Amino acid sequence: MAGFKGTYTVTITPFTADGRKVEESVLRDYVDWQIEQGAHGLIPVASTGEFLSLSDDERRKVAATVIEQANKRVPVLIGTGAENTWDVVRYSREAEDLGADGVLIIPPFYSTPTDEELYQHYKMIGEAISIPVMLYNNPVTSNIDMLPPTVARLSEIDNISYIKESTMDATRVRDIIRLSDDRMAVFGGIMGYESFLNGAIGWTAVGCNLMPKAFSEMYRHCVEKVDLDAARDLYQKISPVIELVGQHRYVGATKKALELMGLPVGPPRPPRLPPSGEDLAWVERIVHDLKLTFR
Repeated sequence: MAGFKGTYTVTITPFTADGRKVEESVLRDYVDWQIEQGAHGLIPVASTGEFLSLSDDERRKVAATVIEQANKRVPVLIGTGAENTWDVVRYSREAEDLGADGVLIIPPFYSTPTDEELYQHYKMIGEAISIPVMLYNNPVTSNIDMLPPTVARLSEIDNISYIKESTMDATRVRDIIRLSDDRMAVFGGIMGYESFLNGAIGWTAVGCNLMPKAFSEMYRHCVEKVDLDAARDLYQKISPVIELVGQHRYVGATKKALELMGLPVGPPRPPRLPPSGEDLAWVERIVHDLKLTFR
């Protein structure tokens, strides 16, 4: 399946009530609901999926379950990020063997590699697999900021053909496209609406966990229909969800909201805690005010 575009959900990982095990049946229901509601693609085992809190066996189980349940109805990209390049290669080969359509790879998040080290890191990965690689630029979590000139150089590597640009500077979308001579297709991260206006072909959205239909409509209004008035109106509607699941709340608030919507996805794994106090009241208010429900 080629030509990724649209709104892709960076999916949560459902756990049992004690957080100890992956809840496979809930994950399957959740995948069906996302696709039925119009999500254009799914990205499990990434940041919102608590990939660093999963064992290798759990990573494989989540990836295999989502790929199997999606059954080629939408593309599935697996998060395969790790600190060690060899581990990333291993996870990426495993994702390809499982039938993934692509992989999402954040830079090594502790070693703070140089530009040359980043190039060699992604070159080794790109040469090891035949499915597309989507870079993930999120300097807040990775401690690495891949600037447009760096991304343009990485776009020269075979299979490195997409990027999730997750800074708050949507002009980077424009610069990446220009500097890479259109070799690199850009997905927005946080700034979906603004990224579309600067040439992005997709949006990888945390909020799509809660409002897959509405978030996917943003792509249709901005890119397919080019109806910016409708897009702005929709942006106003979904902005409270974008803000709710921002910063440290992106896992805990998303999971609590899904629980309130009728899908028991379990708690985040420690050290993350479920929302409490003002954050919990905020989640409850958003779910109530927007009438969010699972099915």
